[in-house]
Amino acid sequence: MRSYAEFHQHFGGLWQPSPLSYAVEHFFEQGGRQAVIVRVANGASAATLSLRCAAGEYLQLEARAPGTREFLRASIDYDRIDPADQQSFNLVVQRVRSPGSERIEAQETFRSVSMDPEDPRYVATALLDSDLVRVRAPLPVRRPERTLMPGTNLPVGYVSSNPDGDDGRPITDYDVIGSAASRTGLFALADLDDLAFVYIPPLSRTQDVGASALLAAARFCRARRAMLIVDPPSSWDSAAAAVRAVRTLSFRSDDALMFYPRIIATDRLRGRSEVFGNGGAVAGLLSRSGEAVSAACAASEPEPLLRAHAKLAREVSPKDRWVLTAHGVNVLQSVRSPGGERPALRTLACGASASSEWSYLAKRRFALFVINAIERGTRWCAMAAADHNAWPRVARQVREFLAELHSAGALPGGCAEEAFTVICDERINSLDEQPPAVNLLVQFAATHRGEHHSFMITHSLRGSTVRPVAVNRLEASLIVSHELAREVTIRLRPEERRLAWH
Repeated sequence: MRSYAEFHQHFGGLWQPSPLSYAVEHFFEQGGRQAVIVRVANGASAATLSLRCAAGEYLQLEARAPGTREFLRASIDYDRIDPADQQSFNLVVQRVRSPGSERIEAQETFRSVSMDPEDPRYVATALLDSDLVRVRAPLPVRRPERTLMPGTNLPVGYVSSNPDGDDGRPITDYDVIGSAASRTGLFALADLDDLAFVYIPPLSRTQDVGASALLAAARFCRARRAMLIVDPPSSWDSAAAAVRAVRTLSFRSDDALMFYPRIIATDRLRGRSEVFGNGGAVAGLLSRSGEAVSAACAASEPEPLLRAHAKLAREVSPKDRWVLTAHGVNVLQSVRSPGGERPALRTLACGASASSEWSYLAKRRFALFVINAIERGTRWCAMAAADHNAWPRVARQVREFLAELHSAGALPGGCAEEAFTVICDERINSLDEQPPAVNLLVQFAATHRGEHHSFMITHSLRGSTVRPVAVNRLEASLIVSHELAREVTIRLRPEERRLAWH
């Protein structure tokens, strides 16, 4: 989705029981540019459409989207169908704003579909391309009759969907987590290439997301190299309560971030201001404030300033702001800081360990950007995994990319040799490896000069993986242990480090 209008067209706009619809509105109001929406339901069912056929039979269509707010209608005609063909028909399906409305939000036309299972235009197969409906079995033998205007013999009329849709039961953490096998819940995002932030709105107006969903989402984000946006608990009803509670916050992750306080925005359905979780607004704000590379190169990161569409639900004093940030909870602002003095934005790793290397949000986002860009940009080498000539080519490509970042000031270090290292040769690759794969070791300084972060990127026809590794530059031998699931120890002599870069 690239606008709230597009969300409204596909998902029906604001709905009071759904915090997600308001979060999407806040995202675009605060400068967000593109969002991927995953619909989650608990036992919801879809509305049906009943198209009359001969002999009292019906062709039953079922809405793809479940719930009571999917208003569809359909029409049947035989225009330009051979009179001798008694199996084919034309089908038009529309989504309308409300029952009886003539405002059409989406329309699909399927010409010359057939009730014959042997026909290439078999209706059940043709409607697999529909974004609105599917055919519900069993299918009648005869084609549906023409749809006439009510009370006349004149075409073209419409049959509206039945009032049998169901919104289901309240959403739970398990519905949000979903299934990796079925690609539901969080795992509906698994195939996205460019995933920067993940946000789970509150489950309802009065229920926060639970610990199980947050833990699953943090693990998902780590695997996908994205950042999880977490709402502050609703129990933090004052800055003093937030300061007391943040010291014992049970959820910590360098792949997550939190801003306090929640926001006040206009609920256009109720006609008054309400308090909302701030995650949608935060995602839009961070998207608006610049890309990860720009933030890494800038002398100071942009302030987290809300636009006029939203206000702070609680006031936070400068003292409390510094305390919250020191424990990993950033503070939203509605006006600029006087004098420009403000704490740097943090991740939720801050407070869990005083030495957390990813406690600063800008540096964490930048490191994720670098690794994601390298992983996506070098996938081509999976097709040449059995060719050792591909190794220097992929290493050269990555060095040129990192050299550009270093020249722009994004990588700390006096020279490129100190800022990064790239290895892709026989030390970490073998032509005898089965299945054939290309291993690429990338090491770069993201936070401080001399403090390097290392990753092993592996490409094969089975897919691509990225895992953190530990590198010891002082030892004389080079050891790579493929048995370790999370960590690989590599020891490089200083002269090997220089050769690796050249």
